[in-house]
Amino acid sequence: MTHLLPGGRAAGSPGGPPSSDTVPVLPPATGAWREGDPVGDRRFVTLPDPLPLESGAALPDVTVAYETWGQFRGDNAVLVLHALTGDSHVAGPAGLGHPTPGWWGAVVGPGLAIDTERWFVVAPNVLGGCQGTTGPASPAPDGRPWGSRFPTTSVRDQVALEVRLADQLGIGSWAAVLGGSMGGMRAVEWAVTHPERVERLLLLACCASASADQIAWASPQLAAIREDPFWCGGDYHDRPRGEGPHIGLGVARRIAHTTYRTAEELDTRFGRRPQPGEDPYDAGAPGRFAVESYLDHHAEKLVHRFDAGSYVALTAAMNGHDVSRDRSSMADALGRVTARTVVAGATTDRLYPLHQQEELADLIPTSGPVEIIESPYGHDSFLIEAKRLGEILELLLA
Repeated sequence: MTHLLPGGRAAGSPGGPPSSDTVPVLPPATGAWREGDPVGDRRFVTLPDPLPLESGAALPDVTVAYETWGQFRGDNAVLVLHALTGDSHVAGPAGLGHPTPGWWGAVVGPGLAIDTERWFVVAPNVLGGCQGTTGPASPAPDGRPWGSRFPTTSVRDQVALEVRLADQLGIGSWAAVLGGSMGGMRAVEWAVTHPERVERLLLLACCASASADQIAWASPQLAAIREDPFWCGGDYHDRPRGEGPHIGLGVARRIAHTTYRTAEELDTRFGRRPQPGEDPYDAGAPGRFAVESYLDHHAEKLVHRFDAGSYVALTAAMNGHDVSRDRSSMADALGRVTARTVVAGATTDRLYPLHQQEELADLIPTSGPVEIIESPYGHDSFLIEAKRLGEILELLLA
C-alpha cells in the first residue's frame, strides 16, 4: 500500500523504483487496532477496578492485550517487553490481525533461545499503546476515543498495569523479565519496584534514566506530530482516511529510524546513490536519494499500523524515565535489584550508547560486566543480531 508524499511522489520501497501504476492508498486516521478488527493471536484482560496512575488520576475500564507461547507450569513464566512501536506479537507470521511478523521471532519459539517448550512466554501490549491495550485510540467510558483526554502515563504506570496482568494470570513471580529499549525501561522498573517477583533480568540497549540527548531527539518527533494540521489537539481518531496526522507521524518515524541505525551502515547501503528512476539533480522535479526512499518506506509502513497519539504518549513516558526518581539515588534504586541480571548493548548504538548499559551493570549488584554486541546495526542490533542474542539469552536462562 502506498500514499503520496509531499510533492506528489509515491512512497517507494528501499532500493526499488516507484511503480507508475500503483494506485495511492490514503492511510487511516489511526493505524491502531480497534474493537471489531481481527483479533489474531491476542488475548485480553480487562481490569475489574480503575488503574491508579502516578499523576493522581485513575484510568477506568483498562484492557490489556497480550499473547502467550508455551504452557504455564507455575515457575516458568517469562515476560517479554516490547519497544516503542512494537506490540504483543513477538513471534508468528503476519496475517489477519497482525500487520507485521513477530518482532523477535528469531529467538522465541520451540528449540530457539527462548524455548517455548520450556518457557511460558507472555508479551503484553504496553499501556498507552495502540494494539489492543488501552491508549489514546481506545474508547473512553463515553464510547468516544480517549484522544486528547488520555491521561499522562509513566513507565511506572506501565509496569503497574503489567503487575495487574500478572495477578490476573496467576503469575506470582517471573522466571525472567526481558526488555530492550523502551521495554528495557519497563524491565528495570519491574526489578527495582518488585524485586521479589523477578528471578532473572535481561536489559538490552536501554538506560537507567533518559538522557538529555535522548529527550532532544524525541523533541522534533513530538513537534512534527503535534504541528501536523490534522493532529486536531489529539482528537482525530474518527476522521476519514487521509485526515489523520500521518505526515507528522511519518516525519517522526524518519527522525527516529535514523537514530536506530548508524552512519556507517547508511553510507555502506546507500551512499549518495539516487533512488532508481529518480534524479535528485532534476531542477524541475527533484527526485530522491536512495536513503530518502528507505526512510519514506519506513514512514509509510508505520502510519498504516500505528497511532500518532500512542507515539506521543509513549515517547513522553520514555522522556520521563528515571529509575532513581523519588528514590534516594541511582545506586540505591538499582541496588534493590535481586534478580540474576545480564545487561547487553551494542558498540554502535548512538541512541542508547554503551556507557548507559555500563551504568546499569556497575550499579546492579547481581549483574556481571556488559555483554557486548558487535554489530553495524546500531540500536536496532537488539532486534537483528539473533545469533548473539541467543548466546546472551543462554547465559541468562541456562
